[in-house]
This record gives sequence, structure tokens and C-alpha cells, in this order.
Amino acid sequence: MPPEPRISIVIPIYNEEAILHAAVVDLVDRLEEVDWPYELILAENGSRDNTVEIAEQLAERFEQVSTFSYGQPNYGAALKEGMLRARGEFVICDEIDLCDIDFYQRAMAILETHEADLVVGSKAMAGASDERPFMRRLATQVINGMLRVSLGFKGTDTHGLKAFRRASLVDVARSCLVDKDLFASEFVIRAERGGVRVTEIPVRVLEKRQPSIHLFRRVPNVMRNMVRLFYAIRIQG
Repeated sequence: MPPEPRISIVIPIYNEEAILHAAVVDLVDRLEEVDWPYELILAENGSRDNTVEIAEQLAERFEQVSTFSYGQPNYGAALKEGMLRARGEFVICDEIDLCDIDFYQRAMAILETHEADLVVGSKAMAGASDERPFMRRLATQVINGMLRVSLGFKGTDTHGLKAFRRASLVDVARSCLVDKDLFASEFVIRAERGGVRVTEIPVRVLEKRQPSIHLFRRVPNVMRNMVRLFYAIRIQG
């Protein structure tokens, strides 16, 4: 059995057969340099390719790696389930096409000194470098603007890299009502509104592959979930 992890890394995966093996092997190699007791949780959700088989092979090869399947394409629900399964004192949420060790180290430096309980890696704040295509950058700006206007969000980003102290945020994750694309937004906004100490740090985003779901196919779900998110926070509280 692997040692009890101090850090849990949760990565949702969907139709990632092209990069999953190489990305995980590279991440495990680089994590040896920081010498953290950790677990890596691959939160598979509804893949139609060989992602499940590859994830299971990786879990057999590396004792730190585990995987589960949510059973349907639902990024937010898989991410939430991974957060709730995490055993570490600290939880890091990453993307398989990023695997940003630099963010891990900077975020952990903040969490370990108790400067904050939730660190959000922002691709939209000053000092960040968002190298995604223009339409993807624009979509982030539009969604964040809607969150600020409708829900009083005070930050610059909610989706993507995050690190947090599990004891301070696990109940926030449990209380979230919205899934899919906007679970991460609800998680950050509920933390902010609940008085959790939140800080943002700039990150560089350079994706290794095209998004697994086309941007314009996501728009209807995002808009429906935006309405659900407004109701969940403003009406249900």
C-alpha cells in the first residue's frame, strides 16, 4: 500500500487516449523531484475511446495512481467526486493537458504558510499567459463577466487549476448543486461567499491538444447551468 498521501491531485479525464499515458508518466516523473507523499486520482467520465483501459493500466503500474469512472460525460460531477474521494490534507485540481508542477509548488507555498485556504490559478489576471485560441480566451472573459454581474464574483477566474486545504473546502464541494462546466465556478464562488480565504496566482495556459468537446457545442449547457447556478446561489443560498 502507498503511504498516506499529504496531497491529492484530481484530474478529470474524457476521451484522452492520445495523451493520457504520456501525460501521467511525465507527471509522476516530475513529482519525484518535489518528494511529496501524494495520490493521483484520474476521474474518468463517459469516455468513448480507450481512456478507461489506459487509466486502469496506469493505476496498476503506479501505486500512487487510482482511477474511477463516473459513467457519463460530466466534467463537474467527476471533479466533485474526485474531490470527495481525496484523502490528502491538500487537494490540487489539474487538467490532463496542463499538469502544471510550477502551479503546485507556488500554491503549496501559500497553503502551507496559511496565507489562504484556496488558491486559484488564474489565466485572466495580470501576469498570466493565456496562449489558447482567441475564441477560448473570449469565452473565459464572457463567463467571468457574467459571474461578476449575476453573482458578485470578485475574482478573475474560476475554471482550471485550483489547490485547497481539504478540511476547509470539502463541505463547500458537497454543497455545490451545479455540475458539468460550471461546478468549478460554483465551488469558487461558494467558497468566496462563505468567507474562505481565497487568493489567485497567475498561470500560463498552453494546451497540449484540442479541447475534447467543441466550444460551441458547450454553449447551450453552459447557459442552462448559468441559470441553475444563479438559482442555486441567489435563491436557494
